[in-house]
Amino acid sequence: MAEAAAAAAGPPRGARGATASPGGSRCPGAGKGGGGPGSASCDARRRGGDGAGWRSRSEGCVPRRNTEQHIHSTPCPGLYPLNNPERGGGRKKRLFHRRAERGLCAQSGRASGCGAGGAARRGAPSPSPADRSGGMPCEAAAAGASWRAGGASAPPPRRGASASGPPSGSRRPRSGGGGGSGGMEPPAGEEASAAQAARGPGSPPRGKGGRRGGARGPPRLRRAVAVDSSKARTSLGALKISLRQLRWREFPFGRRLPCDIYWHGVSFHDNDIFSGQVNKFPGMTEMVRKITLSRAVRIMQDLFPEEYNFYPRSWILPEEFTGFLTEVRLMKDNNPTWKPTFIVKPDGGCQGDGIYLIKEPSEVRLMGNLQSRPAVVQEYISKPLLIDKLKFDIRLYVLLKSLEPLEVYVAKDGLSRFCTEPYQEPTLKNLHQVFMHLTNYSLNIHSGNFVHSDSSNTGSKRTFSSILCRLSSKGVDTKKVWSDIISLVIKTVIAMIPELKVYYQSDIPAGKPGPSCFQILGFDILLMKNLKPILLEVNANPSMRIEHEKELSPGVFECVPSPVDEEVKVAVIRDTLRLVDPHKKRKEDKRSQPVELASQENKDLPEEESMDKLELEPSTAPENKLPTVCLKQVFPKYSKQFNYLRLVERIAVLFIRFLGVKGTTKLGPTGFRTFVRNCKISSSSFCMAAADILYIDISRKWNGLGVDQRESGMGLQAFVEAFFFLAQRRYKSLSLHEQVELLADFCEYNLSALEEKRLACGRGVPERRPALVTCQQDRLHLRPASPMPPLNHNPVAPKLVDYRSSRP
Repeated sequence: MAEAAAAAAGPPRGARGATASPGGSRCPGAGKGGGGPGSASCDARRRGGDGAGWRSRSEGCVPRRNTEQHIHSTPCPGLYPLNNPERGGGRKKRLFHRRAERGLCAQSGRASGCGAGGAARRGAPSPSPADRSGGMPCEAAAAGASWRAGGASAPPPRRGASASGPPSGSRRPRSGGGGGSGGMEPPAGEEASAAQAARGPGSPPRGKGGRRGGARGPPRLRRAVAVDSSKARTSLGALKISLRQLRWREFPFGRRLPCDIYWHGVSFHDNDIFSGQVNKFPGMTEMVRKITLSRAVRIMQDLFPEEYNFYPRSWILPEEFTGFLTEVRLMKDNNPTWKPTFIVKPDGGCQGDGIYLIKEPSEVRLMGNLQSRPAVVQEYISKPLLIDKLKFDIRLYVLLKSLEPLEVYVAKDGLSRFCTEPYQEPTLKNLHQVFMHLTNYSLNIHSGNFVHSDSSNTGSKRTFSSILCRLSSKGVDTKKVWSDIISLVIKTVIAMIPELKVYYQSDIPAGKPGPSCFQILGFDILLMKNLKPILLEVNANPSMRIEHEKELSPGVFECVPSPVDEEVKVAVIRDTLRLVDPHKKRKEDKRSQPVELASQENKDLPEEESMDKLELEPSTAPENKLPTVCLKQVFPKYSKQFNYLRLVERIAVLFIRFLGVKGTTKLGPTGFRTFVRNCKISSSSFCMAAADILYIDISRKWNGLGVDQRESGMGLQAFVEAFFFLAQRRYKSLSLHEQVELLADFCEYNLSALEEKRLACGRGVPERRPALVTCQQDRLHLRPASPMPPLNHNPVAPKLVDYRSSRP
């Protein structure tokens, strides 16, 4: 009856003009646009045999990649809804195929015996083409098999429906069990038992978690990190190798969608970025210029002279040329045996450009127009450590991961760059021999004695670890050398941070969307004969090239891979990316609560042991196949030993607070007056008019030096000078760092009290006026008990009272 009614009804909807294949299969595109025996779709089917190599998509006939595993010559009974006149549309066809590929019945969505996916999920071998037609546990499979055997042109009717299908104009009911159209619904008890049997005895009941449809699919793969390398420049080779090792996605030409990481070659402003992470800090290039770095280190030398004795004595030309002459003359008068040598370095020079040595201050080349190209002159280190009678320096790579909180990492290995001529102490005869005195790679590569390194312990460029091994074999305490180098790095970064924070808030103000930053710095360090490290300079854009140029003929060069460079630089870039991995950061944020609990448990452990546990924790991630991270955290790991040096950083926070206008780096006269008034620095001996005069004098002095004349006002270093003046005026009998610390405590205390007063007024709470302790000598007003400690400086009042009582 059902077959007669189906034959009388004619061809089904959407299958007009389609021809059935000899095996009961039909061309997937036969029902599209009236494809008949001579249509292109049937031609494509004939070219593919019996249709075994085709699957149906909404676009038409598309060949399947692996026909042996997924589609067999006799169509699976679970696929018959593809020929159902009520199948719906392309979305449902794709749903049926997805179920079939997962080993489920395409009709009901339950576990089926067809397909390689179902057999593999149950642990059984894939069925052979001869066995794939049977074994269907669901009723839809059995019905489809009988329908195919009878040669009917329409599928069997649904349970509870007439043979002629639903009445005209009626809406087809949805299937509640499998999600497919026209699904056959067995009784609830049979369906639950069959599904539970297919899943196995130990699996959870259907509907309790997992994906819709009752079958739990394979685990989702983590989305690969997207890296924009369109501005990488010379570091592109090492970056590509690192990304391949990490299996991250590279976009060498950029993309419209935001990337997770942007790798720039020169500056933070290479691209306009509003999200993600970028490998440059704004203002870093300006910060590490020779003059700016010398001024920053000099400020720290004034505050902590013994801690910052690793930087050579420096003078800035042309503004300090007269003082340079006078100071050298006085030192020679005091010590007639002193015969110094000085090295002159242009402010914006790089790769050894414009560097020369002099014996007398009068030999400075003033005809080079120092006004347009200022320079730094430093005392030359005449007794360096020698290896094979050659002078060398160390290029150490330092990762500045973040400013707030401050995180610093040091690479466990670096590069040692050698001169190419045996070293002799500088004399008038050999001052011009740059291959003897200057270790710059870009200079010595042009020497005929330059040896390209084929291994890490030979040639003109070697690894720093090979130098340490050689020193260790001679009885040198290399741990002490490493400790001194790490101390030098931390102190230098602390000197740079205040200026960097000003630049950072200028480009990325608080509340404005912007990227987070990190940067790899190159520290050039020289070891003296007594193994004391000396800082030569800091490079914001250290070379990350992993090849060198080899001259084949005069003027013809070829790039040859450098094993030493690749060994060190690829590891630094790869592990930098691992540390700033955004997926790992999100995972750490989710686990922040357990980490806080673990930190409470580790309070009794030594600091180094607890830090080692935190450092080794990422190695349990999927990255365990990669080498151990070559970057060692040095801050905040050793913050307790160096936090007292962060005094200028507190002054920078005050400076940023009173800048007023977002995006500026200069303090105007109104901001300086507000600072003096809110911090209650003005008194009978220092009125607001005196503050205005101080602002004008210091601003005029620094603007005359040609320091960043793009905008008028008082920069950070000028503000620090004014702050030092106010501290020395207020506390006259103490050392400079004690004076500055006291004034910083005093300003922070008054600002926190003012903030507390504003909050109380905003809540409508009447202000309580506790008794004030007044110091008559400097009119300090201190509140004996405050409900909120002023910025974690609890002993402010006792310290101030003690200092005042100790004054004569």
